[in-house]
Amino acid sequence: MLYDLFEHHATAHTSVLNLFRYITFRSGAACLTALVISLCLGNPLIAQLRRIQRGGQPIRKLGPERHLIEKVGTPTMGGVLILLSLFGSTLLWADLTNGFVWAVMLTTAAFGAVGFADDYLKLSRRNTDGVSKRMRLGCEFGASLIGGLWLEHMMPPDLANHLAFPFVKDLLLPLGYAFPLFAMITITGFGNAVNFTDGLDGLAIVPVIVAALVFALISYLVGNHVFADYLQLHAVPGTGELGVFCSALVGAGLGFLWFNAPPAAVFMGDTGSLALGGALGAVAVAVKHELVLCIVGGLFVVETLSVIIQVFWYKRTGRRVFLMAPLHHHFEKKGWAESKIVIRFWIVSIVLGLCGLATLKLR
Repeated sequence: MLYDLFEHHATAHTSVLNLFRYITFRSGAACLTALVISLCLGNPLIAQLRRIQRGGQPIRKLGPERHLIEKVGTPTMGGVLILLSLFGSTLLWADLTNGFVWAVMLTTAAFGAVGFADDYLKLSRRNTDGVSKRMRLGCEFGASLIGGLWLEHMMPPDLANHLAFPFVKDLLLPLGYAFPLFAMITITGFGNAVNFTDGLDGLAIVPVIVAALVFALISYLVGNHVFADYLQLHAVPGTGELGVFCSALVGAGLGFLWFNAPPAAVFMGDTGSLALGGALGAVAVAVKHELVLCIVGGLFVVETLSVIIQVFWYKRTGRRVFLMAPLHHHFEKKGWAESKIVIRFWIVSIVLGLCGLATLKLR
């Protein structure tokens, strides 16, 4: 919005207005704006959620015992705060003529809507049974497939349906008509991966912030032909604007963390976790760094694998590999304090983020 406004008035003699043309300036502004929006709306929104929900988020009875005591009454749907801050800031600072911005925002919104419906049903029924798994996955697959097709349509023809590999610029795996399905699995997979990770106060949001920071930089570099060529990256014109979106996501995440820090005043719920994972997946598809997302978001991958392994092995043998899945609950069962689990998982996510950045410099 501001980009479009000042683009029409900026001239060679208005250096201040020319700032609005720079992605770096607008990215920083988007981050700060999202943070301010989140901090301003946080307390009133949480108070409203408490009034509406009364009993707070239903706690799973099969979960760790202390959750039934410590987390009862905490409101959920805090993802609404994240999405309001994210979209408000992006609409204010991004170039709204950019198709990549709209594709990623609408995919994020679709996943947030699925999560909202899931949270609403859990609250109205006062149990942990929300939208049926079949309906939920069907909606997620549909939204991510449309998003994948949209993103593919805007990519350069020589990249549109190919899978790129980190470290090796010349290696592109042609997926042909299977690329939209690959994009669908990537976006849906990360939506649910963040959802699995969101089980302790502050646990999921910091790895999301780390991943968003990394992909803000990747988006900027991939969208700039000069930097992309120097770093031996595949240039995708137009994706630089996703740096504004990712920066807004960082600010929204920091604002939410202010209220979600232990002990949490609000949970993000499926409204937030599905939307955040879908956003990261969509950005990764847009900038052709899907495999790098698996590195940067390695914590989410491991949490998801722990669930898959647990279910598979239990159905096969009747025994459990972990004391409880996802993995963070395993450490809870081992007696680790929640703060220790959260901080150590944050450290892992930061290290993985640095590993993702290491894929960028090849010369």
